[in-house]
Amino acid sequence: MLGCSSSRISYQNLGLGVCSTGILQLSSSFMVKLPSSSSSAAASVAFDDNNFHNHRLKPRIVSSSSLQSKSAGDIPFLPDSFSQQEDDHEKPSEVLSSVAGGIVALGKFDALHIGHRELAIQASKVGTPYLLSFVGMAEVLRWEHRHPIVARCDRERVLSSWAPYCGNVAPKEFQVQFMSVRHLSPREFVEKLAKELGVCGVVAGENYRFGYKAAGDASELVRLCDEFDMGAYIINSVMDRHQDARNMNRYDLKERGQVSSTRVRRALAEGDMKYVSELLGRPHRLLLKIKDWENFTSTSSKQRVSAPKSSLLNLPPKDGFYENCALLFGEREPVTCRVSIDSTHIHLEMDRVDFIDDDYSQNPQVLGIEFGELGVNCV
Repeated sequence: MLGCSSSRISYQNLGLGVCSTGILQLSSSFMVKLPSSSSSAAASVAFDDNNFHNHRLKPRIVSSSSLQSKSAGDIPFLPDSFSQQEDDHEKPSEVLSSVAGGIVALGKFDALHIGHRELAIQASKVGTPYLLSFVGMAEVLRWEHRHPIVARCDRERVLSSWAPYCGNVAPKEFQVQFMSVRHLSPREFVEKLAKELGVCGVVAGENYRFGYKAAGDASELVRLCDEFDMGAYIINSVMDRHQDARNMNRYDLKERGQVSSTRVRRALAEGDMKYVSELLGRPHRLLLKIKDWENFTSTSSKQRVSAPKSSLLNLPPKDGFYENCALLFGEREPVTCRVSIDSTHIHLEMDRVDFIDDDYSQNPQVLGIEFGELGVNCV
């Protein structure tokens, strides 16, 4: 059984330096609350899936802003930053949650962009990383229906692609019905994480809000996690390095130039696929569930096929023409294609005549289109 940490990594306003006794600033991203002299010398901040160990904290500078531009092989990890020691803290025996003993990242994970990936990276440094996602939020809050940025059936693939950044461990997604937590106060929400789910620590961004009517903020999260004997890890927002005036809303107090799902949606709406790729940290992949192909034609040198927009499983870019895309279909190797999107259909053209045969064209299939970085040409 895993146990939970008695040490805390807590958020403080940037530039404040040492804020109180026992607080050591490691970087602009982290604040580490060291044990007092009367407490145990061991500060437990790391966990693994099979055995729980206490670890002595060895401060090391880490900056989330320095991570965003690095490749997977360059990401600094902290496995050697902790030495092992025993701990007699045990989780309640009734905890059976699949996320028990893990470190959960908190947020709204629509786009699974590089800011979300950064949360997973930090979670992986101290335990088994999870993303805590809420199900049914749009229905409960009566939001207008809109396509997700990442198709539901494609989320596991995206998370698996994060493994090289996360110590070769792919983060898992743990879903909670939004209705079950909607009316919880900040304290009740953290209590649910600790007692019902058996979580050992949480990771959140500096602007994170939680609880009924978003009453709790990052500093409240740190305080409550301390009360319930959980670690709290608050990191700086990952900033958009290519932000400009068109993406800024001066009346939105949450808009400070950070990478967000809203920015991804805006970039898709403009057909700026290079910008979309930078925000996501990968090419955008559009999935369609094809029941009936339309306008299926094959010549001696090309294949053309169309599918209605009703077959979309996630959000497409702006209507227009896109070159240098990759078509993924069944178990076949990806094929370069050209994509044309209009108000009703997605049209594909390939320079390979045997990619889609009559059998494939008559049976339901999931088709993937991975967009290159060339901008949209309007149709």
